[in-house]
Amino acid sequence: MAKSELSKAEKKEARAARRQAGKEQRGQMWEALKIQSKQDKLLWPLMIGAVVLSAVVFFFLGKIWGGEWWMLPLGILVGVMLAMTIFSRRIQNTVYGKAEGQPGAAAWALDQLRSGWRVNQAVAATTNFDAVHRVVGRCGIVLVGEGQPHRLKPLMMQEKKKVARVVGDTPIYELIVGDEEGTTPEQVPLRKLNRRLTRYPMNISRQKVDALDTRLRALSTKTSVQNQMPKGPIPQGAKVRNVQRSARRRG
Repeated sequence: MAKSELSKAEKKEARAARRQAGKEQRGQMWEALKIQSKQDKLLWPLMIGAVVLSAVVFFFLGKIWGGEWWMLPLGILVGVMLAMTIFSRRIQNTVYGKAEGQPGAAAWALDQLRSGWRVNQAVAATTNFDAVHRVVGRCGIVLVGEGQPHRLKPLMMQEKKKVARVVGDTPIYELIVGDEEGTTPEQVPLRKLNRRLTRYPMNISRQKVDALDTRLRALSTKTSVQNQMPKGPIPQGAKVRNVQRSARRRG
């Protein structure tokens, strides 16, 4: 009897916790929507337009098939889903737009990668916040540079030689976060970085991904350079020179 009562109480608490979590999530989404709509005047027209257009299309399809009033709710539901997709994409573009060009932005973007990728930030770096991040995935190893290309190229070449001694014939790719075309290594805008990584061919197994990452992490010693890299994009207006000076003292 006691166990049954305890189980009921636990279930009740779990339901209450889920309701509270859902309420908080909806509140956060509403706040994000209000903030985004203040700086993105097209957001509401696009979202409302998606719902209306979807409802109209489904209504007329239903009219052709003889069930317009059944199709209308489905059209509204699809429209709401499209509207949320629009909201998600536009807020993502805003976030990436603000982060672009700031030290630590690439490291932050790589942290958004889904499971299956192993990210090791700032395996090589300078006190000017040029950094090389190492990513291990099914494609092999990708060295991602952020900063000034002329300072990154020798840094990436050195890191590639070091990695090549350990990984054998596993492919090693190189990318630099930037907007110039036809460069070597290839430059990719920050907002397209993660998408570019997923387009590489799958060359190795999941088991080998873990084995490679373990081997490379053992090779890399934690240096003071890694500690001085920002954990995310430095806010606009921050005194980068002061941060650099502090970093050099730690170095």
